[in-house]
Amino acid sequence: MLFQSPTLDEKEKEVLERIEELRRILGYAFSATPRRWYGLLRRVTLARAVRGSNSIEGYHVTVDDAIAAAEGEEPLEARSEAWEAVKGYQTAMTYVLQLSTDLHFAYSTDLLRSLHFMMTQHDLKRNPGRWRPGPIFVRDDERNEIVYEGPDAEQVPGLMAELMEFLNEGSDGITATVKAAMSHLNLVMIHPFSDGNGRMARCLQTLVLARSGILAPQFSSIEEYLGRNTLAYYDVLARVGVGRWSPEQDCRPWIRFCLTAHYRQARTLVLRARELEKLWDSLEGEVRQRGLPERTLLALADAASGLRVRNATYRPVADISDHLASRDLKLLVEQGFLIAKGERRGRHYVASEDLLKIRAQVQEPRQVEDPFEESDPNRH
Repeated sequence: MLFQSPTLDEKEKEVLERIEELRRILGYAFSATPRRWYGLLRRVTLARAVRGSNSIEGYHVTVDDAIAAAEGEEPLEARSEAWEAVKGYQTAMTYVLQLSTDLHFAYSTDLLRSLHFMMTQHDLKRNPGRWRPGPIFVRDDERNEIVYEGPDAEQVPGLMAELMEFLNEGSDGITATVKAAMSHLNLVMIHPFSDGNGRMARCLQTLVLARSGILAPQFSSIEEYLGRNTLAYYDVLARVGVGRWSPEQDCRPWIRFCLTAHYRQARTLVLRARELEKLWDSLEGEVRQRGLPERTLLALADAASGLRVRNATYRPVADISDHLASRDLKLLVEQGFLIAKGERRGRHYVASEDLLKIRAQVQEPRQVEDPFEESDPNRH
């Protein structure tokens, strides 16, 4: 027996509809009038998801280094285990993106074990790609106490097979958002692996959402939100998990938490898309006025968005040679848009005060209202 999804009440259905409204806004913005800034938003959103999911486990890297992992470049800061963890997770997420539109796709335990291997192959002591061989306990290090005990290892293969059956069957009235949330909850409570169960559960939730076709996979994930709200995430899992494998427990607190996460993440993405479009328009005017190559917009938008620009990251998105990329970046320094930092392999560029002022002019106030408590001011 797995944890079962509750029947949504009227308030939950209302919040789900508000999430769908935001997704429709995002879908229209990304498909109706595609702009070159869409690539930046897609890259940064995926990097924030990868970074957020790994930060929950204590693997902290910058957004720049998460992007570097995605593009096969060396990191600016991250090293050793954190870098290996992020690279592994990025590989798994890239595979998820590939599977999102696979016509021959089916969920299977072999697929999940393969994703787990991608994430944890850098440490063979963690049994990458294999079910855990024995009992498992989740410990709160601050309190020095065990807060959760997974089911017996002998139960794992059967429970995971049941989870795959749930994922492969028809919707049966369960929306993709709820189904994804339940897949996350069940995997993390089964705790089938020796390590990496949280990352696997979050990756599986993103895969279910990606397969639904609601939005491009990069914009379906709530991993960035979970990374920013780790304590609340742990609290709701502890509330539903009650310290041991208890699939008869009420999952409504978990469903409401996930709906809130989807609502807030979608609101964040709508805001970012709106700001980035305005920023791009402003930078376009500056580039045109100064007679700069149009492609330099890509470097300026990255820097204005808080990223550190490198020749190695600018070159592929602009589709130019190493020499031309270096010349562009030097020109942007001379024009007062970028500031050079570091030397040789560590050379990178950050936004100047003038560029940051342009960004500040398009920023809007952030709103983090709880959809279960407050009305949406943008809803008509």
